[in-house]
Formats: sequence, structure tokens, C-alpha cells
Amino acid sequence: MKKEKTADVVRPFKLAHQILSLTGISFERRSIIGFVELTIVPTKDCLRTIRLNAKQCRIYKVVLNETVEAPFQYFDPFLDVCQNDTKTRSLETFSKNHLASAQKVDPDNNAGELVINIPTEASHLVGEGRGLRIGIEFSLEDPQGGIHFVIPEPDEPISKQPAHMFTYSHENSSRLWFPCVDSFAEPCTWKLEFTVDEHMTAVSCGELTETVYTPDLRRKTYHYVVSTPVCAPNIALAVGPFEIYVDPHMHEVTHFCLPHLMPLLKNSVRYMHEAFEFFEELLSTRYPFTCYKQVFVDEADVDVHAYSTMSILSTNLLHSIAIIDQTFATRTAMSKAIAEQFFGCFITMQNWSDTWLAKGIAEYLCGLYSKKCFGNNAYREWVQTEMAEVVKYEEQFGGIILDSSQPPAPLPVATNSPATVTKQQEIVHYFPIKNLHTMSPKYMNAMRKKAHIIIRMLEHRIGQELLLQVYNKQLALAANAATTKIGSGLWHNLLISTNVFTKAIFTVTGKDMSVFMDQWVRTGGHAKFLLTSVFNRKRNTIELEIRQDCVNQKGVKKYVGPLLVQLQELDGTFKHTLQIENTVVKADITCHSKSRRNKKKKIPLCTGEEVDMDLSPMDDSPVLWIRLDPEMIISRSVVIEQPDFQWQFQLRHERDVTAQLDAIAALEKYATPATRMALTDTIENPQCFHSVRCKAAQCLTKVATSMITTWQGPPAMLAIFRKFFGSFSARNIIKQNNFSNFQLYFLQKTIPVAMAGLRTSHGICPSEVFRFLLDLFKYNDNSRNHYSDNYYRAALVDALGQSITPVISVVQQGAQITAENLSADAKLVLEEVTRLLNLEKQLPSYKYSVTVSCLKVLRKLQKCGHLPSNPKIYRSYAEYGQYIDVRIAALECLVDFVKVDGKWEDLEHLMDLLETDADPMVRHVLARLLIDNPPFERGQRHKLDREELVERIWTNINSLLSHDSRLRCDMVDLYYSLYGNKRPLCLPNPELSAMFKPPKVLPIQAEVKTSPPSPIDEKPIDIIDVAPVEFIAEMPENLHKRTAEQAFGPTEVKVESQDVDAVKAVKEEIIDVEDIEEHKPDEYQPSEAKKPKTEFCSEDSASLPGIMVDSNATPVGFEPGMFKQEDDSSKEQVKDKTPETLSSADSSSDSGPSQMELTM
Repeated sequence: MKKEKTADVVRPFKLAHQILSLTGISFERRSIIGFVELTIVPTKDCLRTIRLNAKQCRIYKVVLNETVEAPFQYFDPFLDVCQNDTKTRSLETFSKNHLASAQKVDPDNNAGELVINIPTEASHLVGEGRGLRIGIEFSLEDPQGGIHFVIPEPDEPISKQPAHMFTYSHENSSRLWFPCVDSFAEPCTWKLEFTVDEHMTAVSCGELTETVYTPDLRRKTYHYVVSTPVCAPNIALAVGPFEIYVDPHMHEVTHFCLPHLMPLLKNSVRYMHEAFEFFEELLSTRYPFTCYKQVFVDEADVDVHAYSTMSILSTNLLHSIAIIDQTFATRTAMSKAIAEQFFGCFITMQNWSDTWLAKGIAEYLCGLYSKKCFGNNAYREWVQTEMAEVVKYEEQFGGIILDSSQPPAPLPVATNSPATVTKQQEIVHYFPIKNLHTMSPKYMNAMRKKAHIIIRMLEHRIGQELLLQVYNKQLALAANAATTKIGSGLWHNLLISTNVFTKAIFTVTGKDMSVFMDQWVRTGGHAKFLLTSVFNRKRNTIELEIRQDCVNQKGVKKYVGPLLVQLQELDGTFKHTLQIENTVVKADITCHSKSRRNKKKKIPLCTGEEVDMDLSPMDDSPVLWIRLDPEMIISRSVVIEQPDFQWQFQLRHERDVTAQLDAIAALEKYATPATRMALTDTIENPQCFHSVRCKAAQCLTKVATSMITTWQGPPAMLAIFRKFFGSFSARNIIKQNNFSNFQLYFLQKTIPVAMAGLRTSHGICPSEVFRFLLDLFKYNDNSRNHYSDNYYRAALVDALGQSITPVISVVQQGAQITAENLSADAKLVLEEVTRLLNLEKQLPSYKYSVTVSCLKVLRKLQKCGHLPSNPKIYRSYAEYGQYIDVRIAALECLVDFVKVDGKWEDLEHLMDLLETDADPMVRHVLARLLIDNPPFERGQRHKLDREELVERIWTNINSLLSHDSRLRCDMVDLYYSLYGNKRPLCLPNPELSAMFKPPKVLPIQAEVKTSPPSPIDEKPIDIIDVAPVEFIAEMPENLHKRTAEQAFGPTEVKVESQDVDAVKAVKEEIIDVEDIEEHKPDEYQPSEAKKPKTEFCSEDSASLPGIMVDSNATPVGFEPGMFKQEDDSSKEQVKDKTPETLSSADSSSDSGPSQMELTM
């Protein structure tokens, strides 16, 4: 096995201990003053330079052993990625420079932004094996990443509001808030000190040893000690006026939440101790740390992030006992954070390429807990969904290589060229996959899912018990190493890598998994099978043909190995293992049963039970259905071709939910009465898993619409719904809500939405269904229900939206939209949505779920031509200060509006939010929305495809997002979705421009300017006054004030003030980006605050870019005047805007219906 190049070998020192002291945490200035001391042990005598990681920090002084000041250099290549290539604008060039920049500061390459030179007078301090202490004084002011300050009301004193701050990181990004060796492979012990205001609580990693007040009694210092060696990326901090709750079942566990959320916190964490007990019993080892803390904060960039001994979670995970849907997500998130304490925080990865192991094992353990908590059906459905998403990603973008640090071993067949294959797989992606900070977030999400699938594959190859023994062995070695000093040389057992894991498997099981690792970990792609079968009556055999025709397709590879085929015959279930060696494999399998057509018989299933089946639809074959790889032990995509009656048998009688879901997906193509009956029976069957019943309802919608000419009786599912939920005395009146049966609850939410998708022969929703939906609103009564009906009401609103169809009136095509010419159904939908939006003001639902659905319905009405297309209402709901789910829903509508009807200023508005919004999660989600639904198609001329947009996105990815690698990679994805890998077509070609330059022999050289492409000629459009639609939907006036009670549902009814002028701005946002003029498309100019920071790059640097300074010089590497108080007059304040009402948004529309794209 090839010796891997680890960080231990490259770095000339070992980190033994680190002190982190933050003494000046100022919420008013959003600044931090701090000090770090790293104790390193050189591994050689000739150590002359020490490279550390630090971003955004202003370094004041570096001192060695508290005696000698050391000069230092600072340079961050992420501040200007393409320094030598400023005009290319192609991702091919950017990707190369992006990877090179990341590797120049990669701690595992013994690199970093901060290079400390050991002066000659301090050379006596350096010796192999002798400890050297490096003290660094630093500060941060208004950090753009790594630390997030949440200050709801800037004008109010900090002590009178729930202002708080917390650290966050994308992979290894602790360098954003303190100097360190920002590597997962450099664990050490820690001493942490944080001085905060008296009313604040500082929560960090390790054990709290003491809390000491400052002499003036106005501040206090929290002292934490981490005695177990952990790495810098797993250190975190949260400061705020937290309420504290010690877990009554495990006193080592403490929970922290913001004021007024304690009742929700107690309910959300009441079963968390079961996860600890489960993992300890499963892994046969104790929790590796002495304590555990959970901190719930607002505006978190992800729902949950695990650090050593603590996790930072979003307050959006909290819920009351009355909420059903959120419970599943919250328990899963918390259990995942606990699983990551074992693998990810205690045992960390040796190299960046080993991240798949930490993520995959934690995901696998979390899945086993979910299986215990929510059942085997939910677990298998989750695995199937994860695999489908991995397959979808790989077929769209290319194979996912989990460990690309070394190529797979050469195959014995001479005709294969593994090096070439690996190279081809690596270059299919438009971003580098050799660094965590250059990968697409979508790729990393898919990689996490694939890692889980590969760990499951390992489980089936060596057995779950032996796999858990491997985990136990690694944890035992790590636990032993954690109790020793650095001199013992055992700290490497705290790290895990692909090779170490492979050796551990061999040690425990005696099985060599090197070939498996080469095939599935070091090679990307998945298998894709097509199965067809023919029954040979004379020989009583089934002739199978398994094809791999798509091996040359993107993301697909040839599979060689065993493959399980499972046949359900009349006499039972029979499994056959086929050896797959070629792309086409044929096999004759002898059947164990004889055909018994037109007879009813008890058929034994694989579960051991016997069921009665009506065999009349069968042909001569005794095979009822066929399954391929039923246990999902291969990363694969499967297409099985079999008759519709076999799919119907599989749906009715197979007990595995994944098989039932496969059958439902296949039956969409077979719109027959038999399919209708099979789906109906499934929906009504209480023995079926609720997810299968809901999917069957959605499938029945498509089948019923296809059968509309032959359909007899009431609309599909109407009778079923009334049977389950209708009143006993009058079936058309719905019973009071009772959600105690969760299966029926999910069905009650799904059936109305499914029914709303039904269409008549004219392509509209049946009137009977529409009246039924309105009756559901009318008769909805939740007064005696123990559970909230917010998700049910949101589903009813979704159903109204699903019933909307495009305007079909010929008269209305060129006419203005008024209340009079609205169709009767559209008017009823509009009235109901308006009523619910107004009701949400006074009685907000949990997480404003009804508002979210209402906004989407309004957008559907606009797209279908029932309302004037206008973005004002969505802009109001998307403003900072609204609840995040509402903001995301409004942004989704705005992104869709820009794609369909948008103008340049609408796209500019989204770009402003993407660059300057205060919430990091909103910026990330908006980027993903634009990527998934881009404003224009690549390569097609469009009015929004302008040079300014290219320059704006390029400036962001090249220089403005050095502090946020996740958002930078999001922007790269957006750039690729709009322009591809090459130079954007809307940019002028420099070679063509050079051809048309005037000859140099002319006495006077005219300045030649490259003109932008001329806009598409447009005929003048007559502006039509749009009559206002007669309805009023009052929107939340107090936009910026959001209390905890409003975010999670009211504890009491509160009537808000109607005085708009009295509304104060709670969160003011500084926008420092200059307006982009439409008539000047030459280049996007960033604001002064965001210009590329290149003025401090040394011109004469050769080996290491940077500026050499002596110990008495001014700190370098930062913008001049960075710490000066900015004049308020120089900042452009965002004015408080009261959200437009729904009626004004419609009446001020500037686009007529003739300009709309009428789509479903």
C-alpha cells in the first residue's frame, strides 16, 4: 500500500497546547481583542519559519517565550485569486488559481497566511523536542465571516435585548477568528478564557473551571479547559444572555437557549439522553468527553454544527409538544451532532481527503439511531432517497470521488488504464476537488450522502457486528492516546484515514478491503442496470438479461462483482446471486413453481407470512415480480422492465417500502383500471407505511388525469377522504381535527393536494374538487386537537395553489387585469389567501408556515395570468427582520419572477441581497435558488445577460469573498450555471477587438473603446393602466421586530399597532455597494469597503508573497484605516420600508398580461 503523505510528515513541529483568550468582546463595535499562545515542539533543530493560519485578524505583536519579538509576514492569496490573469473570466482559469491559492495557505502543506520568522537572537530557544511558546496579540473588527453578531435593535442598549454572537465555520475555518494551525490533523490541549459583560454567558468547548468577575464587577471571565487533545476547527464560542437548562437525565449535558424559549427547549431535548445511551451501547464505549453542551442561536448558517464537547444549533429546531412534523427533523439533527462527537470531533481526519470517513461514519450511526427511533420503514426510505440523490448528482455533474489523494491501484487486466480513468473523472468537474474550500457545496452535500452509502456497503460486506468492532477499536486506541502527553507519540491514534481504516478492518476481520476502497472510494461513479426477463414455458425458466449500456454516460461506471436477484414466485421468495463480469449478462433461472392462472392461492412472502392473491391477471409465468439488489448494497441505479400486473402485485403484497415506492413510480405509466384499484387499495390500507400511502395518492392523481375520458364515479380520492375524515352524520362535512393517529395525519395533509392536481378534459381542476377544497377551509376545526394544525392549513393552501390553471380566456389576453375580469375560482382563491395572510398577523402559525404557502400561491396566480406580475410584495417579505422561512419563500418567488418577467433592477436587487444580507444562511440559500432556477439559460441571448453581471459575479468570486469559502463556491456554481466553463459569450472578444484597432502609423492615435453588445431591439410597448384588484391583504408592519413567541407560535394573542410611523427599525443594514449604471457596462466596480485588498502585496516578494516587517513596525496585511471609526455620513443607510400591501403591489404593476409567460 502506498505510503500517504500526512501533515505530520510535512509540518516541522507538533502542536502541544494552545491558550485562547478573548478579553474585549464588543457588541457595539462588533469587535474582539484577543491573545493566543501556541506551545509547539519542533521536530528538527533547523526550524527558522513557523507558518500559522489567520484571516481578518490584525496582528499587533508576535513574541517567542515571552521574551523575543519575532518579525512576521502576512499574505492571503484568497484576497485576489487570479492575480496574474485579470481578463480571462473563464472558470477553467479560475479553478486552477483557486486550488493554487487554497494550497498556498493549507496547514496540511505546512503553509499559512501568517509566516513568523525566528530571529537569530531567538535561535537558542529552538531545539528538537524543546517546547517553544508563540504569543500573538490580535484583534478583529466587524468580521465578515467566522463570527456572527446578532443585534436585533442597534439603537437599544445591549443589556436590554437578546443580542448574542457565535462562531461558525465551513470545514476548517477557525482561522477567521483566531490565529491557529487550522488543521483537523493537529490536535492539542486547550485553555480558553472569555471576558464578557456581566449579563452575558460565554459557552465554549471543554469543562468550565471557574467564572471570575473583573475588579470593576461589570464583566466576568469564563475559564474553560479542554484536557482531551482536539483540533482548532473543533473549537467554538457562543456569547449571549442565555437561559440554562441542565438535562435532568444526564447532568453532564447542559442546554442553552435565548430568553423566552425555555418551554420549547425543554420539550425539544426531552429524549436526547436516549441518543447518548444508544451510541454508547452500540459502540461499546463511553462518550469520549466529560461534558456536552447544546447552544441554540438565531441566524445560524446551518441547522446544526458539532464541535468538541458542544454543538451550536439553530433556534428554528425548537418546537412545542403540539408540533408533529418538526419533531423528526429536530431529533435527527441533535442525534447527528452527538454521533459527530465520536467521529468528527474526538476522532478527526488525517487529511482533507479523509473527510468522507468522518462524515460517512457519523451519518451511518445517526441513521441507525433514526432506525431505532422512527422505525425500519422510515430508515429504508431515507437510504433509498439518499441513493437516488447521489445518482442524480453524479449523472448530472460527474462521479464523486470520496478520496482523491491517491489513484486506485492498477487493475490486472492489461487493457484497462486506471490512471487515465481517474484523470477523466477528476476533470469532469468545473471546480477543484482537492481542497475542502474549493468544492461546490452541492458536491460536498452529495459526497456526504455517498459516504454514508459506501459505509453501508461495507457493513453488508463484513457484517454490522464486525464493523462496529472496527469503530470500537479506533475509539479505544483514541481514548488511550487522549490520556497521554504529546511526547508519547500516540496522538496519531486520534486521527483516521482511508488507509488506517482499511488496516483496521483487516486487523479485526481478516478481510482485505483494498480492492473495495479502490473501486468505490478512490473511483467515482455508480452502476446502472437495466433488467429484462422472458419466461420460457417449456423449460419453466425465467431468462434474465442484465445490461449496463450506460457505462460511457457521465457519472456511470461498469460494475463487476456479485449481484443479487430476488424472484417472488407462487411458492415463495427465492434469491439468486449472479456474477456480473460484462456489460451484458444473461442467465436462465429455473422456477420453483408451476403456473396456476385464474386461481386464488395463498402465497408465502419473504417475511414468512402467507397472503391471498387473485392470480387472474397473470400470464403463464409463475414469477409474480422481480427485484434487483433489494438491500441496496451497491451504489446503483436500477431500471426493471416488467408487465403492469407484476408492478401491481409488488405494490399490493411486497412488504419492503422501497419495493412499494419503486412500484408506485413505475405504475405512473400504466393508466388502467387495475392500476387505479391497486393505488386506491394502497391508500386505504392501514397496514401500509404512511409515506407509501401518500406517494400512492400522488400517483393516483396522474393516473386519474390520464384516464379522464374513461373515469367513472366521483373524482379520485374524494370518497376515500370522506370515508376517513368525513362526519358520521354528513360525509360532506369534515370531522374535527384529531391528529393522534400520525398515519392519518400525513394522509389528511396529502390527499387534498393530490386531488387539487386532478384535471378535466379541458385541463382545469374539476369544480367538485374545488368546492371540496373550499369546504375544508370552512369546516376546519382544531379546537379539541392536542396538536397544531399549522402544517395542515399550509397544505390546504398548497392545494388551492395546485388547483390554479393558466388563464384560457381569449378576451383577456390583451386586456388589463381587474377584479371584474378575474375568474370566479381565482377570485375565491385570492380571497382565501388574503384572509389567511391577514390572520397570520394576529395569530401567527408555527414558523409562519401558512404565510410561506400563501406567498407561493400568489406567485402561481401571477404566473398563470390571474394577477399582474409584480415583485413588490415579495421584496417586502424578503427583507431582513422577517422570519427566515418567510424570507426564503419570498426569495424563491423573486427568483422565479426574475426568470419569467424580471428586469435588470430586479436581478440587481437579488444580487444586492446575495452580497450584503446580514444572515449568512439567507445568502447561501439565495445563491442555491439562483443556481437551480437561473435568470436565463446558458448560451441563449437574453436581456439580463449583461457584461455588468459577469463582472459583478467575477469580482465576488475573485476577491470579495475571501472570508466565506462556502458562499464563494456558491457563486462559482452560479457563474457556471449561467456561463459554463468558458469565457461568457456576452463579453467582447479581445482578439476580435485587436483586429479592428487602427494602425499605429497614424499620427494621432484614437482611443478605441470596446463597446458592449447592443441590446435586443424592442418595439415600444404601450403602458396600460392596471385597475387595482379589490381586495386587501395587510402585511406585517412591524417587519424588523420578531420575538421568540412570534417565530414559534404565540403564547397569547397580541394585536400589533397599526401606526406605521411608530414602527422602529430594529436591524439596520449598511449597504456600501455603489449602484451599477446601465449605460456603463464596462466593469463592475465594487464599493470602497469591498475592493480587492491588493495594496499590501509586496512587489519584490519571491519565495513567499507578503511584506516583511520588523517587530516595531505597524501591523501589515490589512486595509489602512480598518480600525478607524467610520463617519456615519459616509455610509448609505437602508431606509425603513413598510411592506407594500397586496393591493398596492398589484395596482402598481408595470407589466401587462401580454408580457407574461403563462405556465402551469
